[in-house]
Amino acid sequence: MTEVIRVVLADDQHLVRAAFAMLIAATPHMEVVGEAAHGGEAVELARTARADVVVMDIRMPQLDGIEATRRIAADEDLDGVKVLVLTTYDTDEHIIEALRAGASGFLVKDTKPQDLLDGIRTVAAGEALLSPGPTARLIERVVRTHPGTGAVPGPVRPGALSELSPRECEVLALVARGLNNTEIADALVLSPLTAKTHVSRIMGKLGARDRAQLVVLAYESGLIVPGGSDGA
Repeated sequence: MTEVIRVVLADDQHLVRAAFAMLIAATPHMEVVGEAAHGGEAVELARTARADVVVMDIRMPQLDGIEATRRIAADEDLDGVKVLVLTTYDTDEHIIEALRAGASGFLVKDTKPQDLLDGIRTVAAGEALLSPGPTARLIERVVRTHPGTGAVPGPVRPGALSELSPRECEVLALVARGLNNTEIADALVLSPLTAKTHVSRIMGKLGARDRAQLVVLAYESGLIVPGGSDGA
């Protein structure tokens, strides 16, 4: 039996929440278990409603989506809760902060309905919404604009790459390019299980919550050069 994905919708616009709720209600194996008008409510509902995914707007009153994401990611009791960030524009540099805070990816609000549903399924499965796509393009633009400024603070610092083996650096570079475990395995002539093990070890060494944070780190550290080749 397929498990139902339990979704919390966090957006200060009632009409937006209502539209998303109708879409999800009409989708098999997915249900809305709570709606929040600000970040504080989103954090509480993530806990009390036993959510699998929080669809989180960035700009909300009282507590914004970035801080709400950070609190969810920092709470051990909410370790299984994934955050999918929503924004009005794919040029929103606050998205990077949200990814570093623990979000598993982002979508713009005018995305196609099927893309939203697919995004919820993706992050619920423990994956991240990564390259090829707007996430990697946005990261590249921010790194170009703010090179070496530490503009997107987080628990992981570029110096931590020194803890990685040469093979792990190769794997991290491929993660940042948007390859999944099977594609990484093919590129490096490994088994998919070995590739998955490498990714898990890298996240453990760097203290990253998921692959989205690994992508940001790879660009910030210079391991991946925006628009160019690997820096390692």
